Amino acid sequence: MNARDVNILEHIIGYCEEITQTIKNFDDKSETLKVNHIYKNAVSMCVLQIGELTTHLSKVFVDKHTEIPWSNIKRMRDIAAHHYGKFSMEKLHETIVFDIPALRSYCQNLLDSE
Repeated sequence: MNARDVNILEHIIGYCEEITQTIKNFDDKSETLKVNHIYKNAVSMCVLQIGELTTHLSKVFVDKHTEIPWSNIKRMRDIAAHHYGKFSMEKLHETIVFDIPALRSYCQNLLDSE
């Protein structure tokens, strides 16, 4: 894995950890996410940043590590950035509670195996 991909994975992990900490500061209920704009904005920004970072991973890396739906992550970033008012809070909640921990674990395992 090249140094750029390593750096990107480290940043993705950092944003995943920010999301986890934000959930701890509020709670993991979808109702809280729907009504608390500070919570929603905090995790949305991290999701947006993760999506942006995935666009900078090398093609070799993305082609080799197909277990993660990199293009779906980028699409979610595009929705958060360009269609924020139509952003599904249910999908965002599902992402931060289930997908983000899995993404963090996957990226950390890759770094640990280097």
